Order: sequence, then C-alpha cells, then structure tokens
Amino acid sequence: MIPRHLLIGIVVMIALALGIALYLGHVRRHVERADTNSANTQVVAPPISGPTEQVTLYVAYDADGLLHARATRIPLPAGRQERAQELLRALLNIYLDRTSPHPLGPGSEVREVYMVDPGLAVIDLNAAFADGHRSGILVEELTLASLGETVAANIPGIARIKILIDGKERETLAGHVDLMRFYDISGIQQLAAQLQ
Repeated sequence: MIPRHLLIGIVVMIALALGIALYLGHVRRHVERADTNSANTQVVAPPISGPTEQVTLYVAYDADGLLHARATRIPLPAGRQERAQELLRALLNIYLDRTSPHPLGPGSEVREVYMVDPGLAVIDLNAAFADGHRSGILVEELTLASLGETVAANIPGIARIKILIDGKERETLAGHVDLMRFYDISGIQQLAAQLQ
C-alpha cells in the first residue's frame, strides 16, 4: 500500500501542474491578442475639419536616393501650427504604408509641431519614429530633407527647423544625422538639390 503522505504529495503536484498549464494558456492568449492589436501600426489621427487644399509633399525614394514632389489634396486647418502637423502626418502616412518608397518604423507619428518664432518650426516626433528608423547617412538625410522641404514648401516664412523626439533633444536620428542642431531650410534645400 502507498503511504498516505505520498498520495497527498502526488495529488498536490498534479494540481500545481494543471494550475501552471492553465496560467500559461492564459498568458499565451493574452500575448497573441496583443500581437493582433499591434499588427495595425498606422496612426489614426482625429478627423480634421477644414477645406481640402492642394499641397506638395516631398517624398523620399530610397531606391534612387531622391526626393520627389507629390501633389495631393488634404484637409487643412487654418492655423500655421496645425497645418504643419497635418502636412507631416500626411507625409508619414505615405511612409507607413506597406508599399512605401522610404519605410519608417511602425508606430511613427508626429506628436506636435511648434512655431516658436515666425521662422522656426520645432517638429516633435515620437520615440517609435527614431527607434525604428533605419540607420544610414542617406536614409537619415532623406528623412530630414523630406520633413524640412514639406514644411517649408507649404508654410510660408519657415527658415529653420528643429527635430525633437518625445519632446527632448536626441543626439542623432539613427546614428548619423545630428538632431542637436537647428537646420536652415536653405541648407536642407541644398542637401535636397545634392540628392537630386
């Protein structure tokens, strides 16, 4: 006959094994649900009120290392700051598309654009933008040139831009482009011309 304390130990171990199996199944379902929810990484911005306007977005193409002007119509609010945000959101939506000519990391988005003085636009992007950005001088310069050219071409009087990540300065975008400095639009336009 099997001793009673041994039988109790076996029953307790079987109960623990079943409990752990149920818990692991619960965790697995939770992780699969989270993966499914994060599969759609395109940012959904609130609807913009205002008339649609023809704008020019400067889209980077990695294959040929160039910026291409792309005319499109998007709804734009009246304020300069809000207009700049919507322009850059439209640009990032192109980059977040699965057929993008210059793919960015999933979840990249424009947090805010600040017009600090009449000629300075401070573009605040989220951490996913910088953390998911591909490293390389050309792809980083294309991104910078694309952002600067798009803002300058559609918002009169912008002479300089500054890039922030989650509201803070960051040394580089992905190891090459210096984000600690202010960029003159004329310098960005020269960079864009050199890329052409």
